[in-house]
Amino acid sequence: MDRLANPIRPYAWGSATAIPHLLGVAPTGEPQAEQWMGAHPGAPSRTPRGTLTEVIDTDPEGTLGAPAVARFGPHLPFLLKLLAAGAPVSLQVHPDLTQAREGYAREQQQDIPLTAGHRNYKDANHKPELICALTPFEGLCGFRPPHATADLLARLEVDGLKPYVDLLRATPEDAALREVLTAILSADRTEIAALVTETAQACARLAAEDPDSAEPGTTAPAADPDLAGPAAARTAAYAAYAGLAHHYPGDPGVLAATLLNHVRLQPGEALFLGAGVPHTYLHGLGVEIMANSDNVLRCGLTPKHIDVPELLRVVRFEAADPAVLRPEASPDGEEVYDTPIDEFRLSRLTRPEGAAPGDLTTDTPQILLCTAGTITLHGGGGAETLTPGTSVFVAAGDRTEVNGSGTLFRATVVV
Repeated sequence: MDRLANPIRPYAWGSATAIPHLLGVAPTGEPQAEQWMGAHPGAPSRTPRGTLTEVIDTDPEGTLGAPAVARFGPHLPFLLKLLAAGAPVSLQVHPDLTQAREGYAREQQQDIPLTAGHRNYKDANHKPELICALTPFEGLCGFRPPHATADLLARLEVDGLKPYVDLLRATPEDAALREVLTAILSADRTEIAALVTETAQACARLAAEDPDSAEPGTTAPAADPDLAGPAAARTAAYAAYAGLAHHYPGDPGVLAATLLNHVRLQPGEALFLGAGVPHTYLHGLGVEIMANSDNVLRCGLTPKHIDVPELLRVVRFEAADPAVLRPEASPDGEEVYDTPIDEFRLSRLTRPEGAAPGDLTTDTPQILLCTAGTITLHGGGGAETLTPGTSVFVAAGDRTEVNGSGTLFRATVVV
């Protein structure tokens, strides 16, 4: 069992207070967007024996277990994070495994440095991910049915949106979505900036009709796939789009974002994002787990590189309701977030005062993260006490007993 010292990623969209508050330390005044827990080469966790990458490389089968190495190779296949969005994250999609392998090989052949700003593929892996809310959490995820988006945009009464409204009412739906997103991202930047401003003003005006609906954590529905539904959900979506323009004035990504479902998560709820699904996180603190990759193709809401042709090749133009996940209780009280991905499995243990010791021993590698209370772990002749925001890596097969009260997230793999 190795206690982890985890790097903080200071991306500009990060909250300056959420992660420090969880850790019980003073904010630095700088954004703290993500705390990485894992063995990603870009920012591996450190242990008393070196980086987690070095520990695993020394004895892959001993740390990961033979089944995991046989299935995923001699590397930890997942990356666990604390994610704290204080401003909107860039609108983005992730490639599937085939796309990632092909794209990485292509850019390697082109001798594009891994650190180059215009590089799309930093590794050869896909990046399915799961975000579980620790606080009320707000985001945009997946395409809304085009006819519903046409109705939403028509309500704004902005002349420049009428061509998009007409396209969205055409069929088939996948072609309509592709044509509109292509038109937005390919438009003249000066013209689109003016349209973004006018659209944002109209969104703000309609959102003001129900200001309470704009607040994360209210009782509005978790998602609004059908905008003929409650007015509160509709106006909350308008408020979210207006907020994007406040952070990214004139950015075409604001218009692209209006194609997406508006989602609110309450603490404990989660959202799974597969390959090709456009999404952005707007506000909140959560535990995020993903395949061990940093491949991101951006659609907007960022000053960084946007490769429109490659993006359009990766995006899945499918309308779907965002699936808000709630954990499924197992017989031993562990709550599991079920996903179709084997590279990671996320679960949660909520231990009340006076709970009996529990056995967390498993034949797969695991990272254990405390998010509330005080949790003590015994194993390997030693003990580690975890407080909110702290974590340990446990090698496959290492006997691990849990004591104390609080909330513990458990990240492992399926073999």
